[in-house]
Amino acid sequence: MTEPLPQQLLPAPSPTAPRPLGRLLVANRGEIAVRVLRTARTLGLDTVAVHSDPDATALHVREADTAVRLPGAAPADTYLRGDLVVAAALAAGADAVHPGYGFLSENAGFARAVQDAGLVWVGPPPGAIEAMASKTRAKELMRAAGVPLLDPVDPLSATEADLPLLLKAAAGGGGRGMRVVRDLEALKDELAAAAAEARSAFGDGEVFAEPYVERGRHVEVQVLADAHGTVWALGTRDCSLQRRHQKVIEEAPAPGLSEELRGTLHEAAVAAARAVDYRGAGTVEFLVTADGRPYFLEMNTRLQVEHPVTEAVFGLDLVALQLRIAEGEALPPQPPEPSGHAVEARLYAEDPAQDWRPQTGVLHTLEIPGEVRVDTGFAAGDSVGVHYDPLLAKVVAHAPTRAEAVRSLVRALSRARVHGLTTNRELLVRSLRHPEFATARPDTGFYDRHLAALTAPAPDAGAATALAALAAALAATVPDPGAPLTARLGGWRNVPSRPQTRTYRSADGTPYEVAYRHTRQGPRPEGYDGVRVLSVAADRVVLEQGGVQRVFHVKQHANKPEVYVDAPPDPAGADRTLGTHTLTLQPRFADPQDRTAPGSLLAPMPGTVVRVAEGLAPGVPVTAGQPLLWLEAMKMEHRILAPASGTLTALHAAPGHQVEVGALLAVVQEEPHA
Repeated sequence: MTEPLPQQLLPAPSPTAPRPLGRLLVANRGEIAVRVLRTARTLGLDTVAVHSDPDATALHVREADTAVRLPGAAPADTYLRGDLVVAAALAAGADAVHPGYGFLSENAGFARAVQDAGLVWVGPPPGAIEAMASKTRAKELMRAAGVPLLDPVDPLSATEADLPLLLKAAAGGGGRGMRVVRDLEALKDELAAAAAEARSAFGDGEVFAEPYVERGRHVEVQVLADAHGTVWALGTRDCSLQRRHQKVIEEAPAPGLSEELRGTLHEAAVAAARAVDYRGAGTVEFLVTADGRPYFLEMNTRLQVEHPVTEAVFGLDLVALQLRIAEGEALPPQPPEPSGHAVEARLYAEDPAQDWRPQTGVLHTLEIPGEVRVDTGFAAGDSVGVHYDPLLAKVVAHAPTRAEAVRSLVRALSRARVHGLTTNRELLVRSLRHPEFATARPDTGFYDRHLAALTAPAPDAGAATALAALAAALAATVPDPGAPLTARLGGWRNVPSRPQTRTYRSADGTPYEVAYRHTRQGPRPEGYDGVRVLSVAADRVVLEQGGVQRVFHVKQHANKPEVYVDAPPDPAGADRTLGTHTLTLQPRFADPQDRTAPGSLLAPMPGTVVRVAEGLAPGVPVTAGQPLLWLEAMKMEHRILAPASGTLTALHAAPGHQVEVGALLAVVQEEPHA
């Protein structure tokens, strides 16, 4: 397995930087840019950020010593313009460039352009990037190095015996251009769709097929290599819990692997790194079958999103090591010994119950308590836009055992305060508590099997009563929609009167019609037996329910009829996670302009129409749930489905159209019921 490749297959070694670094430009944005900038600052480096127009006031810009504008908004016009990034580095006086992950991090041409400009490239040699850039080429290299592989399948001659198949973009990652095919009749259409998505995302429509392993595990090995011949294999990570082939929860070390299998993975990862004369941080990814057979998937020639779990277990700063290797330093012969277990959860602004629909808007609050590490590119008051990935934060817990690390992470997430946007927070908590996850044998089909249950409304467990009583208490302090901020609802009276009523609606559509009276002791809810309001403040309400005192944190925002309520975990409830509830005060009378014609399909988010179903036109019959349009937003494609069976009476979208949230896309006239 560890025999070297023939010399003609090895990339030409690239020069190392003999000089110490002084000023570093980070060619990225968001969480990873902030993370790299902070390490660079601790090493005494001056720092430079680049930013698109929407990111002009972003956290990574505020963290840097100086920043350079990349005019435009779309990634193709800004963060993917290598020429602009190199020019920015030269203009700012930087002597090195760190690419982070994504964008240009695995672009060999960009790496060469950085070096040709006399700058230090904080990454692997361009030849190594090039060798691993195409998954098909990488597999050829790994086969020659003796690394185990899944045999490719020619999709044009595939048979029923080859199913299921996994289609993958040869030039990319992150789940783009990937499709699972279980029906041979669907193969042609899925190939075309995968190629179109790959071409759009990576500029290369090459797609290949390989067997899809049911209930396989995604296990990877972090490698770190210097220019002096030392290659470290820094343990394993399990990244099996994925949505749309993108990772959601990761942990290190990968649980449930035999020592023999760990050794095999380490050897294969080192062989892969040596095969391409690798330097810096990289990750070798494997698919491990249910019976423990490993197969090479790809090598990511960059820092991974999930690198913090490896840092926690090994007590290292991988970014600092990347920078030292770029300066020409040698690694010690052996890495430090690992300790404990680490688990990371990716907090996204998205709605898992609505096909993982990304969310945009203002992030009013982001507070995650506990002894956990939080890597984020946002702060309270920042906006989450439509152009980029909706990752809000990575939350990492490290403890002596897996069970303790999971418990610590659950506690932090369940008590987090995240206001302004729908997130996957509740899904993360339920996933970490799921019995199947607790068995330490996760696999890539987890969400295929359990998503419906994980996104179902929580069991009542008294939550509705408590929230309704809370809403009653809040009714005294929340402005009426359209009223001046100084106007308040109701007030204490010295004569008996009918209770006042207000209606709130939660984000899931649940109505709360509340009744309350004002007393000398403050607002008192009516009609909720066993519930007492102990105290009401602008940001804190204390209720007593069934003799148990519960504290609700409340946040209101000027000129918005919304109240964010952080309900504490309910120890008596089956779910034990009530989470953040957005309660919207309903106007007394509906606005006629809010009415929408029946059957209207509105854009759920700003984006670009990338596809329209073949043959779709006014007058064509459609079936409920049939995909009609595909929108691209925040690096993902989203299907717009027919709301009912009937006839398409209007189509207002075409490929290439830019649409805003709420834009009318199409109208379906429902078939009359017999």
